[in-house]
Amino acid sequence: MIKLEKIDGFEWDQGNLIKNKSKHQVNNFECEEVFFNQPLLILPDAKHSQSEIRLYALGKTNNYRLLFIAFTVRNNLIRIISARDMSRKERSQYEKS
Repeated sequence: MIKLEKIDGFEWDQGNLIKNKSKHQVNNFECEEVFFNQPLLILPDAKHSQSEIRLYALGKTNNYRLLFIAFTVRNNLIRIISARDMSRKERSQYEKS
């Protein structure tokens, strides 16, 4: 599993930045905040891990917005693939953690 203490920062793909903001109204700083707030639930995304290991995070922003974030880790950098508000099922899973 991912060890956050080994992460050096974030890597952003311009296309994903635009998609997250326009499609889901999620700013890049909100995505980053999730990784610094507790509780943070990180789980493997086996369905989308064909060419590289994909993970997803369930967490909250500094303003308590609950987000689902799909990501991968490349060269000790978190690369956000997608970010959106948690679904009802994800919120339930997050609250149980």
